This record gives sequence, C-alpha cells and structure tokens, in this order.
Amino acid sequence: MLVTLAWRNLWRQKRRTLLTAAALALALLLSLATRSLQEGTYANNIDNAARFSTGLVQLQHPDFKESRSIDDLLPGTAAFIGPARAIDGISHILPRLESFALAAGASRSKGVMVMGVQPLAEARYANVDRRLTLGHYLSEDDQGVLIGEGLARYLSLSVGDELVLYGQGYHGQTAAGLFPIRGVLSFPMAGVDNQLVYMPLPLAQQLYGCEGLVSNWVLHTHTLAQLPTATQALRHRYPDAAVWDWQALSPEMAQQIQMDRAGGLFMMYLLYGVVGFGLFATLVMMILERQREFGVMLATGMVRRQLLLLIIIESGLLALVGVVLGLAIAAPLLAWFAYHPLTLTGEAARMVMEMGWDPLMPVLLSPQLVINQILIVLGLLGLCLAYPLWRLYRLNLVQALKGGGDDH
Repeated sequence: MLVTLAWRNLWRQKRRTLLTAAALALALLLSLATRSLQEGTYANNIDNAARFSTGLVQLQHPDFKESRSIDDLLPGTAAFIGPARAIDGISHILPRLESFALAAGASRSKGVMVMGVQPLAEARYANVDRRLTLGHYLSEDDQGVLIGEGLARYLSLSVGDELVLYGQGYHGQTAAGLFPIRGVLSFPMAGVDNQLVYMPLPLAQQLYGCEGLVSNWVLHTHTLAQLPTATQALRHRYPDAAVWDWQALSPEMAQQIQMDRAGGLFMMYLLYGVVGFGLFATLVMMILERQREFGVMLATGMVRRQLLLLIIIESGLLALVGVVLGLAIAAPLLAWFAYHPLTLTGEAARMVMEMGWDPLMPVLLSPQLVINQILIVLGLLGLCLAYPLWRLYRLNLVQALKGGGDDH
C-alpha cells in the first residue's frame, strides 16, 4: 500500500519528478561514460606496455629483481612451468633470459641488454617482428641477433655485419661470442633502442653457459580482471620463486595511472555533488509544501514511522526512475563504443602508432563499474534525505494542520 501511495505521490508533480530523475540519469550517464572510458584506456595501455616489455606478471628468482645477476636464475624446463599452464585465465607463457654484456663493432663498444627469447612466441605476444626496419626476423634455431636502430648507428653496424658480445656468464664463466646481425629493430624509447640485443633463447643460454635456465618467465592473462586470481595462484604454486605483477615491475606507470584515476574520481564526485544539491532541494521542497497533507495523515491515524517510510519509498522510487533512465541511455552507448572504440587522430595517433600500438580508446564494460555508480546514487540519496526526514520527524501536528510546520 505504501509503495502504491508513494508512486502516485511521485507523479503528482510530474515536471519536478522528471527533471530530478533526468538530472540523476545525466549524472549516471556521464560518470559511467567517463569511468568506462578511463578504465578501458588504462586496461589497453597496461596491456600494450606489458606486451612491449615486462608482461603482466613474472616468475623470477627471489633475488633477481634487485641483483639482476646472471647467477639468480630459474629452471627453464616444461616440468617447472607446468603448474602455471594449468591456471585458468593465463593466455601466454614465455621464457626469457636477460643479462648485460659489452657489445662491440669495428671501432666502438657499448654496454647492452641481451635478451634471449623464443622468437616465434615473442612475435605472437609482443609483435616484435613488426618493428623490423632492416633484414629479417629470427628463426628458433638462428645463430644471429637483432639489434636496435640506435645501437646499430652508434656501433656503425648493419645487417650482415658481426656483433661482438663479451660479459660475465653463469657462476663466473666468461661469456663471449661473435654473432651475425640478422636485422635491425626500431623502438620508440631511446633507452631500449640504444641498448637492446635480441637473440634466440638457446643461443643466449649457450653464450652465458646456463643451459636449461632462464632469468624470468613472462605470463599474461586474457583480461586484467583475471590477474589478481592468477597472481595468487602462482604464489601458491611457486612458494620458492618471486611473483611480480605489472605494478611491481612498472611502478612509475602504476603511479601515473593512480594519479590520473584520482583526478577522474574527483571530477565524478564533483558532478554528483552538483546533482546532489538539486536532489536535496527537491526533497526539502517535497516536505515543506506538503506539511498540511502530512498533518492530516498523522491526525487520521498514520503513525509517524509510516510517514517517514513513505517519504523514503518516494525518494527511492525517484532514484530508481533516474537510474533506470540513465542505464537505458548509457547501456547501448557503452556497448557501441566497446565494439567500435574511439580512434585517436593527428599527433596523438602518430605517437601511439610509433610505439607499435593501435591508436584506440576502448571502453571497458564492467558490471562492477555499474554497481559502483548505482551505490553512489543510493548513498547520495541517503545523504540528501537526512535533513528532510529530520524535519518530518520534528513536524508539529497542530502547526502542520494550520499550514505551518514549526518544530516542537
């Protein structure tokens, strides 16, 4: 009965109801669109950056992250990584051997990062083959290397020349070799372009004298949402290894995203604050202009508790109309942009494409985002209801019947 009465009361002032519901719907639409685009862009950037360098999660020797020593390695066998392959959500598993060496050409030398990889798996995962500007890509049993453009310029080397690598191998061995250059890669980051040397994993293991060992296992999940569960499962299955997610591997990027997310949340709460003032004014007016009506209801036998409940139900229905209207508009828009992402143009698109990424701004479809926004609307409603309900609770029956409403 109270619900029916509340619904009828709501539409006695159709214009006010529709304007307030429209304001809530607009706030919900804008906040959902902003947060979905923001989180979708974050997810896309994290995925691209992870494929470019660290992966979403890595298995390492407990000391390798700090030492970067060729002595702190993990087994590179199928038996070791078998438990990880059984974890749901993991889409890619790649072994890598990373270490340092001195690279030399005919007249100059330079410290470099040597990365031993499985060429075909890296091409599928990180699209390394698309970065070739000269030469050809590596085969699995290749005896040659790929180097960055910056390093090639510094050492005055090109495809067909030979690169000398000299460094420290596993457990104090000497790591030295002469390798033909198969191709030249272009990387957007100068630090990588000037230092990176790619070679097949077996060749790198032979160079450093660590056959059957790797410095890290790089893993990737289908979605970011699956990462926490997969990371926890890896820690459970590999208690003697260090498990690092992308936030630990790329703390600068994680901090930038946190700062940007904080700015987006501030703007969203500011928007809700503006809408909240309108909602508060509507609820206060709902109480003040109906004092005689409330007085009559109390005088004819309705208890004050039921009257308060009636106002709560009316306000809840008003919020429900706004939420349904907002979701009805937001759902098809977000679904469209999720499957037809916004495309960057101009200088921004050029910079993104130079990094080997698609110049897209995808939208993230997440039930949790929708639930969060609905909870914010309900919380805003509760906050705005506090004062009107207090006024109604303190309503003086005699004054209300006279058209006033002074408190006791």
